[in-house]
Amino acid sequence: MTGARVEPDVRVAGRRIEALELPGDPDRRPLVLLHEGLGSVGLWRGFPQALHEATGRRVLAFSRFGHGRSQPPPQPRTPAFFHTEALDVLPDVLAQLDAPEPIIVGHSDGASIALIHAGRHPVTGIALLAPHVIVEDVTVREIEAARERYASGDLRERMARHHDDVDAAFWGWCDVWLDPAFRDWSLEADAERVACPTLLIQGVGDPYGTLDQLDRIEARVRGAGGDVFRVHVPGGHSPHLEAAAETLAALRAFTEPLV
Repeated sequence: MTGARVEPDVRVAGRRIEALELPGDPDRRPLVLLHEGLGSVGLWRGFPQALHEATGRRVLAFSRFGHGRSQPPPQPRTPAFFHTEALDVLPDVLAQLDAPEPIIVGHSDGASIALIHAGRHPVTGIALLAPHVIVEDVTVREIEAARERYASGDLRERMARHHDDVDAAFWGWCDVWLDPAFRDWSLEADAERVACPTLLIQGVGDPYGTLDQLDRIEARVRGAGGDVFRVHVPGGHSPHLEAAAETLAALRAFTEPLV
């Protein structure tokens, strides 16, 4: 059962959240997409539709506060941002979208949020694309470079096409990652709480993180009966765009048995 694109009315703390729904098989758990640090519903580009066609499942996506067409966050972000999104905002959004125990597909910051959520809430599975569980030197260097491009290059102009409040989107991401208090951030303890099927995907040329991120998750996530799968694909930080065929094939194989 499929249908046309729907834009559900979602509000958290009285603020509007941009959301997308692609209706699919009502008897199978939905796929919920959590975007990267500078992402939004629109910046998933054609991936939600491709994932919907590959799996036949209902696909849901939303833009976090300050991203895309969502309203700004109610207060400035702090290093507690990931846990707030995973444990306060995401459960509220899932309830409004009628999406219990979903399969969460998270990219970058969204993957970190998915990991935290899965350790404390029932999910059918998680697929983590370019996830972060520690702050690496390469990550900091790349974000510092992005800050320079935003201040003096064309990054702000390009981002402004996709975000109503481009400064909220960029600085809310950049300032958290470059906060000195964030340098010792780790989700390894959160990973140890996860006991659902888990798929890890990373581009071998990812400038924002090394394969050590996957090593640390794989060593700690228990999965369901040890079901932790790992896939390396060509390209950089956006496997769903840079290695779309390989990423979709891995997601299709991972989700097929998850009823």
